[in-house]
Amino acid sequence: MPYPLFTVFRFKNFPHSFFLFVSLLVAGGCAEYDQSARKPAETTAAYVASVDEWHQKREAKLKAPDGWLTLAGLFWLQEGANTFGSGPDNDLTFPEGKIPTRAGIITLKGDTVTTTIRPGVEVLLKGMPVRETLLYTSAMDSVPRLSHGTLTWFVIKRGTRYGIRLRDLQNDALVHFKGIKRFPVKADWRLKATFVPHPTPKQLAITNIVGQTSMQDSPGTLVFTLNGQQYQLDALLDGEELFIIFADKTNGIETYGAGRYINTDKPGPDGTTVLDFNKAYNPPCDFVSYATCPLPPRQNFLPIMIEAGEKSYGEY
Repeated sequence: MPYPLFTVFRFKNFPHSFFLFVSLLVAGGCAEYDQSARKPAETTAAYVASVDEWHQKREAKLKAPDGWLTLAGLFWLQEGANTFGSGPDNDLTFPEGKIPTRAGIITLKGDTVTTTIRPGVEVLLKGMPVRETLLYTSAMDSVPRLSHGTLTWFVIKRGTRYGIRLRDLQNDALVHFKGIKRFPVKADWRLKATFVPHPTPKQLAITNIVGQTSMQDSPGTLVFTLNGQQYQLDALLDGEELFIIFADKTNGIETYGAGRYINTDKPGPDGTTVLDFNKAYNPPCDFVSYATCPLPPRQNFLPIMIEAGEKSYGEY
């Protein structure tokens, strides 16, 4: 019997308050099921190859210059002047040896972020040296990215907080990336799901790994059957796809303790889509400590083991 979920969680910089959140799953009860009782679907070589190809693209995206493995820092700004550079006495301490000790100042005033670069420090904006520039206002369609050597940084906003996200093309997480282990690909984890739209517009309260909660639009619920039992998952919108944040009883044992993600096509004319758990993937927080990953809403905790998709990276 798998251990209760809350007894085996191991996290990277995970807030202690989330243990209470997860323990609600145990309080609600966890139903067991017999994997062997399911009639397996035929797993063809072509299908395995298609999932392998998807996974290769997934890893390539992680390793790309704008992929999660390049994340090297996340710094929350305080109102007023915030010094940055590699020196430990800065408000924002960038990696040692990759930028001068004192590189400049980033100033937050209301909803506006500006920066001033110290004389003698070369920081580029679109390939050109910059001394002063606007980094963020609410009216911007896209935020500018500054760079120095292998480092790139820019402003992000999460709720009412403003931060600097730092990337490094020579980040340790990228340089030492060794690939993600997976469960064997099995076609019986590729499930037909019925999409049940919400009768009225609905938003889900989604809490992220740093404890911030935001309301996200949910178009409906995916209902599927596994081992003769019916389950459902509330979906979010992700461009032209549906995005599902879910947890199951493998979390903290073989998969990442804070849950996993899966994307699927929007339903066809018959109101159905395919929920392929072989393509369940880890949140970026499983690889780096500087992401603000959304966590599964309570109703998306599955009381079963989904032994498909990615396993936790380098932990189990």
